[in-house]
Amino acid sequence: MGESRLLVHCDLDAFFAAVEVLHRGLDPARPLIIGSDPQQGRGRGIVSTCNYAARTFGIRSAMPISEAWRRCPGPPHGHGTYVRGSHRLYGRASRKVMDVLRGVGGAFEQASIDEAYLDITEAVHGDWDAGLALCEHLQSEVRASTGLSASFGLAPTRILAKMSSEERKPGGVFRLMPGDAAGFLHGRPMRDLPGVGPATATALSEWGVETIDEAYALGTLALGRMAGDRFAKWLSSVVEGTSSDEVSPLQSRRSIGKERTFEVDVQDHEVVMERLFELVHRVMESARQMGVVGRLAEVKIRYTGFDTHTHRRSIPVGMDDVDVFIGIAGRLFALSVEHERPVRLIGFRLGDLEDPRTRQTTLMRYEGESASFEPMHRGEDG
Repeated sequence: MGESRLLVHCDLDAFFAAVEVLHRGLDPARPLIIGSDPQQGRGRGIVSTCNYAARTFGIRSAMPISEAWRRCPGPPHGHGTYVRGSHRLYGRASRKVMDVLRGVGGAFEQASIDEAYLDITEAVHGDWDAGLALCEHLQSEVRASTGLSASFGLAPTRILAKMSSEERKPGGVFRLMPGDAAGFLHGRPMRDLPGVGPATATALSEWGVETIDEAYALGTLALGRMAGDRFAKWLSSVVEGTSSDEVSPLQSRRSIGKERTFEVDVQDHEVVMERLFELVHRVMESARQMGVVGRLAEVKIRYTGFDTHTHRRSIPVGMDDVDVFIGIAGRLFALSVEHERPVRLIGFRLGDLEDPRTRQTTLMRYEGESASFEPMHRGEDG
């Protein structure tokens, strides 16, 4: 146990919506939808994100705004609140949170605007009780300094820390001790594991494999025949607690990217998103041909007047599956696009490339539903 790293994953709860609630003095119990102007259900844009109350209506990121209105209309027909959102506002709130987390010292990695990894091993001298207390202290500090709720996960690997932060959302802290991964994962559906998307889960289900422990019990040889050797080895490393425990600022030195410039600037963002998905397919095909996987997804948006913004998200382990990055890119775009502005160019880049033959922390699929973004404006962060 003493040799294990103590990794923390901090995830801000419904971050954009929470910031809007605080900024506008809204009732958090009422549905809040951030995105394009719904135009009383006639709008052509998309949903950026929403709060927990709106999610009970089945509203989600990248959904057409007209569908969101149908499910949860605003006044005078319903109680939904629709706002455009402000990325500068979110950036300021994020920086305050990250300043609190950086104050711990040790390795720090901001994975997106609303989540980060910390290695607190040295800060607590390898003491897991002290680590739990530190997470609770940081949670209180974040709320005191920003008014925002954050969930914390403490575990010996990146992916287990991320799963732990989801365990008691919103506003919870969960500790997963070394050696407890198998018990923690026992009986969980395959889709509960970050990295297993619908295609992999469906393929395994056809073999009668429904849970993580059932897949692990097959062994890498049998599981490899069903889902690929790389996936089988990765899943085994997750259950055995030997997947990546590295925390470091992401410095993408190698990448694969594609861009599309429109002949006429496009106001319909559903059309732009369709072109973005085409670029993701092309980039991931190039990655497969090169035999590499990536940990960083980046969406580039250029508006009328050549005002260019990039928005990115890092993920715990390298992967090469197109469905994974379709989900991540779609949510990045939905969260990032400025709804009133026509788009001149759209682009996608896969970064932090790795050779999966030399690393144990790789997988085939990753589900991007919980993805978030880090805005990196040219010459300005956030």
